[in-house]
Amino acid sequence: MVLPTTTGFAIVIMGVSGSGKSTVAESLANAIECKFVEADDFHAPSNKEKMKSGVPLSDSDRFPWLESLRNAIRENIEHGHNVTLSCSALLKKYREILRSADCNYQPGNYTQCKVKFVCLEAPVEVLMERMKRRSEQGLHFMPSCLLQSQLDLLQLEQDEEIIRIDATMRLGSILEFIIDLLNKNWN
Repeated sequence: MVLPTTTGFAIVIMGVSGSGKSTVAESLANAIECKFVEADDFHAPSNKEKMKSGVPLSDSDRFPWLESLRNAIRENIEHGHNVTLSCSALLKKYREILRSADCNYQPGNYTQCKVKFVCLEAPVEVLMERMKRRSEQGLHFMPSCLLQSQLDLLQLEQDEEIIRIDATMRLGSILEFIIDLLNKNWN
């Protein structure tokens, strides 16, 4: 496996809850030897409580969270460090906030942006099973009852150049696929 040689970029592993964002983003960070940022760690306690209670977040809940994630990404990019981020990034306007971590980003110029998105996709049944399992094990605050609200909110536009990956593949296959794309597009 050849590692990308470009520096100062961010890969956002996105998707709905249960898609495997954290697992893939952390594993990718280990594989390409860069920093991993877990978006859940940036949520205000009130956001986590809200979700734990089965209440979806509003934009007013999300915007400060997204801005803090953007700032964390920007700091890495500006210092020439690569970073992976696990983040739902369900709407284009949320992804635009994250893309603005690249100070040279011009809205709509996705090819030149140093913040790239990989969306993990899986059948609803798989997502629900994963969410139930980790909830029963006390591993995550997000209840499975909020999955449908995330699926309803998810917005993927063709022109955004978001890489879409089947999240039911083996982790190793997902990582190989992403790294191959990084090498083709950024070396």
